[in-house]
Amino acid sequence: MLQDYREKEFTPKDARLLNPLQLALIGDAVYELFVRNYILANNIELTAHKIHVKAIGYVKAKSQSTIMHLLEEELTEEESYIFKRGRNTKSATVPKNADVRDYRMATGFETLIGYLHLIGNYERLNYIMNKAVTTELNKK
Repeated sequence: MLQDYREKEFTPKDARLLNPLQLALIGDAVYELFVRNYILANNIELTAHKIHVKAIGYVKAKSQSTIMHLLEEELTEEESYIFKRGRNTKSATVPKNADVRDYRMATGFETLIGYLHLIGNYERLNYIMNKAVTTELNKK
C-alpha cells in the first residue's frame, strides 16, 4: 500500500487541469515503484539486476496495454475520461520497441495511475495496481 508523501493534494478538478503527459510521468514513477516493491516482496532472493529485468515485463508498453484492455470495463466514468485523455494525447516520441497503439494505451494507463495518486485515491490506485501485477500475463 502506498503512503501519502505528496507535497500537495490535488482536488480531482485540479488534477484534471494538468496535462495528461504530466499525469503519465507521475503514474510511470508510481507504478514502477509499486512493481519493484511487489517483485522484491515476492522474490527476496533476487539481485537488484534480476529485479530490474523482471520489472521490465510489467512496465513495458505491451504489458500495460494488455492490462488496460482487461481493466477498461471496470473503470468509473471519471477514470475512463482520464484514461482516454492520456491515451489520445499526442507524444513527441514513441519508443522504438513499442507499437503505437500499445504505447498510447500504456500512456493512458500511466495517466490514470498518476491521477489517482495525485488526488489521494489510494484504495482505487492499489486495487488497479494489484490487479495489474497479478494478471496471468505477468506471472512468468
